[in-house]
Amino acid sequence: MRDSSKIAGGAAANVWDPNRYEKGHSFVWKYGEELVDLLAPKAGEHILDIGCGTGHLTAKIASFGAAVTGIDSSPDMIAQARAHYPALRFEVADAQHFTGAEPYDAVFSNAALHWIKNAEGVATTIENALRPGGRFVAELGGKGNVRSIMVAGNAAFREVTGPARDGSFDPYYFPSVGEYSTLLEKHHLEVTCAALFDRPTPLEPGVGAFRDWVGMFLNGILQSIPAGSRAGFVDSLEKGLYPQLFHDGRWVLDYRRLRITAVKTANPESENQL
Repeated sequence: MRDSSKIAGGAAANVWDPNRYEKGHSFVWKYGEELVDLLAPKAGEHILDIGCGTGHLTAKIASFGAAVTGIDSSPDMIAQARAHYPALRFEVADAQHFTGAEPYDAVFSNAALHWIKNAEGVATTIENALRPGGRFVAELGGKGNVRSIMVAGNAAFREVTGPARDGSFDPYYFPSVGEYSTLLEKHHLEVTCAALFDRPTPLEPGVGAFRDWVGMFLNGILQSIPAGSRAGFVDSLEKGLYPQLFHDGRWVLDYRRLRITAVKTANPESENQL
């Protein structure tokens, strides 16, 4: 959840605090370690990591001997990644418009693409970045991800902003398997595997962990709410979700992930020819 774009409804883009991110939300990249195994990087490959955050998965990919470029829209995240891994290449870049210096053997992304509502722009970037036969491996929030938070968030948002802003609580892009597969295939990326699955995600123990999650991942929404109403929004959200999501001393959020692999077709012009 790093490479953010402008949020629909006029809300500000999410602002990332890399220290807070690493201290309380390490689950983001730890869950992504399995995705690196699916990528199966090889020595000598050139790989692009979209939404690299503080660089931990970029470094794991590089440990296989691959040449990796990590990009993220957050200068603070990139600064932290460079501090952690000074030997690796990191760039502040917008995934909607990124152009690499050379074709990549693979494009990788973990927990980032659901922040970018211009999915068409990202798909174009992926298509242009890959060499023919190159692969795309990604995981993002899928249809139904954090559904309870979306429902409660809309209600709490209406409470503090009024009916004129109804529907503006919409910070993410959570596609279905069909929607995202269709988008990729439009950009000459043949989907080889796609899965939508539930992954209940525990936060750090304690009641306050949810407020910290809101401060990290709904920062853009909070900034769009009048300052005097933000505390009331968080209070309403927490109160509404506590019975559903707080169990045995910790919050467990209803994450749902879309995992997908695809290969760029070698000759797009002749795809439909016999």
